[in-house]
Amino acid sequence: MLEKKKNKIVQLILVSAFATLPSLMHSQEIQPEILSYTEYVGYVKKYHPQVKQANLEISKAEAKLMTARGAFDPKIEVDFDKKEFKDKEYYSLLNSSFKIPTWYGIEVKAGFDNSEGIYVNPQNTLPNSGLTSLGVSVPIGQGLIINQRMADIRTAKMLQKLSVAERQLRAVDVVYEASVAYFDWLKAYNESLLYKEYLEFAEKRYKGITRLIELGDKPAIDSIEAGIVVKNRKLNVEQAGLKLIKAKLQLSNYLWIEGVPVELEETIKPDADIKKTVQEALNITELNGGIADIDNHPKVISLQTKIDMLNIERKLNANLLLPKVDLSYYYLSEPSYIDNFRFEDHKFALNFSFPLFLRKERGYLKLTKLKIQDAELDLNLERVKLKNKVIASQNEITNIEKQIELTDSLVQDYTKMLDSEERLFSFGESSIFLINTRENKLVSSRISLIDLENKYLDSYAQLFKVIAATNIPE
Repeated sequence: MLEKKKNKIVQLILVSAFATLPSLMHSQEIQPEILSYTEYVGYVKKYHPQVKQANLEISKAEAKLMTARGAFDPKIEVDFDKKEFKDKEYYSLLNSSFKIPTWYGIEVKAGFDNSEGIYVNPQNTLPNSGLTSLGVSVPIGQGLIINQRMADIRTAKMLQKLSVAERQLRAVDVVYEASVAYFDWLKAYNESLLYKEYLEFAEKRYKGITRLIELGDKPAIDSIEAGIVVKNRKLNVEQAGLKLIKAKLQLSNYLWIEGVPVELEETIKPDADIKKTVQEALNITELNGGIADIDNHPKVISLQTKIDMLNIERKLNANLLLPKVDLSYYYLSEPSYIDNFRFEDHKFALNFSFPLFLRKERGYLKLTKLKIQDAELDLNLERVKLKNKVIASQNEITNIEKQIELTDSLVQDYTKMLDSEERLFSFGESSIFLINTRENKLVSSRISLIDLENKYLDSYAQLFKVIAATNIPE
């Protein structure tokens, strides 16, 4: 399937910066084809660098989650200190341990200590075979319900969700900008065709007028007026051609294949029936009750996720108001006696600390609560803005549809007026001035129709951007 797509891509587009000479020769033989809007959007979603960069954000979030989980990795610690001087072993101290952190702040620890020498500190004096220990350390105040390691894990998981939402928003922006570029290309293409069409009409009319002047049926001044129209039409064609070139170059900014920038061939045309496919290509479905599902909008999900992350920070700061009490118990035994349990052989520790005023802790908690209130206000405002933007976009589309219908009716009326004026001219009851006047109004109305159709497509692109209705491939 992928190979088939690539073959079609080669037929549609010409690699600009990296193409080899044989490929350039082959591209000159390609027959004129249409680059459909649906296909174009598919290329943008799959290959555009900014979409690829958006995918990298998810990889970064996964890396941060792995980093946070590293806080729960088991750890081996070995501390060996030895001193010898003038053939005397002053001391040889070995402290080794194996620690296993757990979710609720409880730490399991196994250790082996050994000490030798003539100047060993009495409290470090151990049996000749060393001393083993096995026990736990439990926080019964701060860190039991939530601690920094737990908070980091939960935050990293939410960061993944946040990255997916932000990735979708970035990808939507790229597809929106690419869509506007395609619509501008279509507009410039239609304008160029229109001016070329009426240039042909003007040249035929000029030849006809010149022939009638030679036969003595028309005054010579008519040839000047007809010639002015030809020159104006040529100027229109040149201006439209330059506009089309710029639109193509702008479109090429969004065409990439496998990391290679590409540009359109001269023979490639835009999709003339784009109005029938624009909704499907942009994945805009019928909205329930005319309103999009705002709660599933990536912007709303992003803001809600940030609030959830702040709530984790709030719980962590609230936990700091508790006293810090760490309780630890370790069973001690010589390696040779490890099967003979004597629970009276142990090491017990109790550590307690508690700031009297808690000003720093209360300050951190208050700041976090204020951040949450601020984020919730942003979320509520964003919901209202999104809802109103969706309604405004839908109203704009409906209004432009009515304008297109009226303008199309005007085009038909101006066409009839021009046809009637040409018939009168053939009977000698009109003038070239009136024909040119009728034609100019017809051209202006058709240009207005092209402009309205462009606005219509842009409105759908804007609606797509507002509701962020796109599926970006993994």
